[in-house]
Amino acid sequence: MAGKPKTPCPDDVHPRTAAVHHGTRRSQYGEMSEAIFMTQGFVYDSAEQAEARFLESGPDEFIYARYGNPTSRMFEDRMSSLEGTEDAFATASGMAAVNGALFSICAPGDHVVAARALFGSCIYVLDLLAKFGVEVTYVDGTDLDQWAGAIRQGTKAVFFESVSNPGLEVTDIKAVAELAHAAGAMVVVDNVFATPVFSRAVELGADVVVYSATKHIDGGGRALAGVICGTRDFIRKTVEPYVKHTGGAISPFHSWIMLNGLTTMDLRVRAQADTADKVARAMQGNPHLSRVVYPGLADHPQHELVMRQMGAGGTMIALEVAGGKDDAFAVLNRLRIVKISNNLGDAKSIVTHPATTTHQRLSDEAKATLGISPGLLRLSIGLEDPRDLIADLTQALAG
Repeated sequence: MAGKPKTPCPDDVHPRTAAVHHGTRRSQYGEMSEAIFMTQGFVYDSAEQAEARFLESGPDEFIYARYGNPTSRMFEDRMSSLEGTEDAFATASGMAAVNGALFSICAPGDHVVAARALFGSCIYVLDLLAKFGVEVTYVDGTDLDQWAGAIRQGTKAVFFESVSNPGLEVTDIKAVAELAHAAGAMVVVDNVFATPVFSRAVELGADVVVYSATKHIDGGGRALAGVICGTRDFIRKTVEPYVKHTGGAISPFHSWIMLNGLTTMDLRVRAQADTADKVARAMQGNPHLSRVVYPGLADHPQHELVMRQMGAGGTMIALEVAGGKDDAFAVLNRLRIVKISNNLGDAKSIVTHPATTTHQRLSDEAKATLGISPGLLRLSIGLEDPRDLIADLTQALAG
């Protein structure tokens, strides 16, 4: 005799448990691992069912992979559970998430206020908005007076990275959200560096949170993915129509990779942040460095805010090599464990030279304003033993 079906995982579990269990949908076969539904389309039992589904699809009814997929829906549900939002929409990459969130919100004549310290591709998206008639105002994300001066009644949205790439500046989400909401603006936060582990963006007032799931959510450098988290109305009535018609949907296989990444993300990210703290402290005072920037260090300009907003310093460190570009390149080329790449949030430690890679399209003046000097290195801490990373960085700096 068949027993009663198992009840789903309770809603009120802790985040580490939610990252393993929430959103799971099992087929009739009762598989343990989430199934990959590798299909571009779906079959209907009748013409009437096809018509009804196109009129209004339910949460477990699908039409076309660009519109939605059971594996991707599991990833979306798990992410919205972790982030504390009603819903989420998975995209092909982190930049598809940024593009989808901002372009689905804005129309010609709208006004957006953005922090000036952004990933280069985010600036490109804002430049595109400007080309289509959206007014974009840039401010110093750490200066609340600048936010207050730029946000006005009728401002459509504000956009910023909770921890900026690559300078590790931290924006006060709660304070900016209060200013934005008073003017009727939506708050869109790129939360990649904070990660879902240390994120409290929605609790602090964010309306929309975007991630490049390529980073800490995957955690193994395997696949591209992004996700937009928000209210159900915003996700299904604003974001979904834009993304599904412009083609930014995620692959079901990549959704499956992200689901598996989520199961270990909490353990990985906390270990990486602990190692980052050890590495940053070990690098302080190194004679070959003119600057060590880590939000977890007491000398970080927003350290108190970081501890209040995230509770930890995160997985990223900025190191400024004293001799400029040539010396920075020499350090990169002497590294034995840390890999040179432009990704981050990987199990392997990665170092990037932003001035010549991720932010190379910026003018020299813009780079200087953002603190992206010729000697700046962005260091993403992985899962290696901190003693090995410290030894590797120390020998590379010493030459």
